Amino acid sequence: ESDDISQKDVESLDLRSLSNTAVTSSLSATGGPKGKNTWKLKSIVTLALTLLTSSQAILIVWSKRAGKYEYSVTTANFSVEFLKCLLSLVALYRTWNSQGVTEDNRLTTSFDEVSVYPIPAILYMVKNLLQYYIFAYVDAPAYQILKNLNIISTGVLYRIILKKKLSEIQWAAFILLCAGCTTAQLNPSSDHVLQTPIQGWMMAIVMSLLSGFAGVYTESIIKKRPSRNINVQNFWLYIFGMVFNLVAICVQDFGAVINKGFFHGYSFITVSMILNHALSGIAVSMVMKYADNIVKVYSTSVAMLLTAIVSVFLFSFHLSLAFFLGSTVVSVSVYLHSVGKPQQQK
Repeated sequence: ESDDISQKDVESLDLRSLSNTAVTSSLSATGGPKGKNTWKLKSIVTLALTLLTSSQAILIVWSKRAGKYEYSVTTANFSVEFLKCLLSLVALYRTWNSQGVTEDNRLTTSFDEVSVYPIPAILYMVKNLLQYYIFAYVDAPAYQILKNLNIISTGVLYRIILKKKLSEIQWAAFILLCAGCTTAQLNPSSDHVLQTPIQGWMMAIVMSLLSGFAGVYTESIIKKRPSRNINVQNFWLYIFGMVFNLVAICVQDFGAVINKGFFHGYSFITVSMILNHALSGIAVSMVMKYADNIVKVYSTSVAMLLTAIVSVFLFSFHLSLAFFLGSTVVSVSVYLHSVGKPQQQK
């Protein structure tokens, strides 16, 4: 749920106003983010984003007990949506106090404006549920690499839906990305060519398609009314996310929730995972506002390696040469996709 770093979706813009207010007030006394202050702010943001990104998959795997989730994943998803909705309201409250209630930041709206949010909300819900079940077929490091496939789906859908042109470098980056993901999954010590079974690949592809379509669709919603406060748009997206996750709870875990309670099976790791998913949006919005796109690229690359290193100690992950080479190729492809945008998009 959280949130994918390579996309320009509403999840990646979560709580921009909150980030704005907090950082602006802290820097106002020094006259703005210059020199050492700018470097320090970028360093903090980069570190936060890297740690949140690398720990997402680790926390999901770590939350398992004896290879299964003791808690209901649907309630965990609902909790994430609830927390993000609450944070959006906090950001809006700060905006109302500083700017007053205006046409662009009020919560009340028309049916036509709200009716577009159920589509991305249900897509994100399905994608976020799949991210729990994919770990039956992949480990945390493999997940960090495979989820970069959403760069391809997002890019292609940008071209089809939003009519945005892709450069030759970006198309080449897509090919490199596929090659890197495949290389990282090579398993020379086994009869199987790839470490990840076909089910894992199919789930990763479906997740990337869902994430890509939801992100592109949401951006098209935002651009229809660019002056609208982003936290209002987030609020309605998260409200529908809560509704659909509540339906999922009733369909999938109703009996368990009634008999054992909503928070049955929750542990410190589970709560940390939920907070991680909710706070990742804030970190990305800080990067977009106060750093630059290269920071996101570096964070993604370092997160892949950091996840692999931590998994060696926590989950006895074998760090092979194929994985190292594959993750390097993926990092290069992400970088090329970032810097290879057509001139008019920069």
